[in-house]
Amino acid sequence: MAFRYYLYISDTKIDMLLSQIDPGHHRRRAAEFSVNLPFVGAKRTVEAPAADLVNRLERVTRYLDDHGDVGSVDAPGQFFRGLLPMQWGVVPTTDGSPLVHFGGRSEHTIVGLGGSAVHVIGASPPAEPAPHALAPSMMPALLAGLVDGDGADPRAATDADAGLDAADVAGLASVHRAGTRLRGPAQNVEFLAKRLLSGPSPYPELDGRPGMTVLLGSPLYVALVD
Repeated sequence: MAFRYYLYISDTKIDMLLSQIDPGHHRRRAAEFSVNLPFVGAKRTVEAPAADLVNRLERVTRYLDDHGDVGSVDAPGQFFRGLLPMQWGVVPTTDGSPLVHFGGRSEHTIVGLGGSAVHVIGASPPAEPAPHALAPSMMPALLAGLVDGDGADPRAATDADAGLDAADVAGLASVHRAGTRLRGPAQNVEFLAKRLLSGPSPYPELDGRPGMTVLLGSPLYVALVD
């Protein structure tokens, strides 16, 4: 039996997708919670919330694999899977909502995965977010977090700009640069992520080979692979 050693699981995205796959799911959970309310403390201790989260994740991933638009890092669909060596770490942000960023590359694609650091397994409970702060997995907040403390010009003027909006190029450049700032050894990880942004590399002179693309996603999960 193959075991997954999870580093990151987004319960927010899992529950959002599960409510669409099975609209009655949340009603049943609410009913179960209500019936067991006098015993909820003991129930939560015995039930092992982590196991429940993994069960929900596996249900969503099976459905997406069977019925969703799931591609690869080199040919992403609405979602994409991958298995890559990646560096990762928590990125502090100015609005107090730290995000976690995973960065790696395939033969043809530079990949960045980002989301709220509270979904890292074993992370401390979240601090009170700043008023009106967006979730770190939302693209505006994610890109803003990646450029926090980055004094570089976010606009990369290259031939890759053809046909792309300036904001898209700026976003791709932020993802590209964020990957170069990660430190520490790379770990082999597998993941399933929602595609947020993709396009030609804004820095082809730094890529080591022509024709590289940049891909930004928000992961449902990231797991360590031996």
